[in-house]
Amino acid sequence: MDDRDSEPARGAVVATADHGATRVLTLNRPEARNAIDIPMRERLADEVRRAADDPGVRAVVLTGAAGTFSAGGDVRSMAGAGPDAVRARLDPVHETVRLIATCGTPFIAAVEGAAAGLGVSLAAACDHVVAAEDARFVAAFGKVGLVADGGLLWTLPQRVGMGRAKQMLVFGQTVPAPRAYEIGLADSLAPPGAAVDAALQRAAEAAALAPLSVAAAKRLLARTDQSLDRLLDAEREEQTALFASADFTEGRAAFAERRPPRFEGR
Repeated sequence: MDDRDSEPARGAVVATADHGATRVLTLNRPEARNAIDIPMRERLADEVRRAADDPGVRAVVLTGAAGTFSAGGDVRSMAGAGPDAVRARLDPVHETVRLIATCGTPFIAAVEGAAAGLGVSLAAACDHVVAAEDARFVAAFGKVGLVADGGLLWTLPQRVGMGRAKQMLVFGQTVPAPRAYEIGLADSLAPPGAAVDAALQRAAEAAALAPLSVAAAKRLLARTDQSLDRLLDAEREEQTALFASADFTEGRAAFAERRPPRFEGR
């Protein structure tokens, strides 16, 4: 883990703070309800990549400042964008979503207030979504004449099923947190104001597991376009490598000695 203060850096559009082996990334434009403009897109991609590459970071919590996860893409910054500018807007978002979905580090979204548009996309890409009980999710891209981006057309049907995804993506349905939990868009609920604390607890649980094992599971789960035979081939290769790891040796010893394992990610 790189050397950081325990408190988020002030003024950064994506603030960072380390809590033990967990890194918290905070979307930090409270004056704009954490709407995601170009600088935030680029900084978020950088911070996600940095966390994914840091062996000392065992889990990441993604949240928003001042009681709002994110109002989505910054619509005011979209005026006059031509084809090249649109592609440039999407490139860092696509990198972020790919990293969250496929890197070996567990990502937990902590959603307070609203997760709208691209905010829903970022949350849905995470491995676990904690939602405050008064939070809400809305992906009404049709109200501004756009289609869902940030991979939401891939992640949302996986989480909630095609029919429920259509209610949000085609009809613009707003989903309150209790309903989000019922349908699988949120994985757990927390009292209002406590989503980050709950996410940190979940992150600590993930950080206690063998990092190489967690990474292999994420890689295999990301292969949703593969046939069963190809998945089984990939599973065989991952498992063979894990059998040779020091963490597996430690895990077997801890199991036999009835003690907590001490994994080192090697």
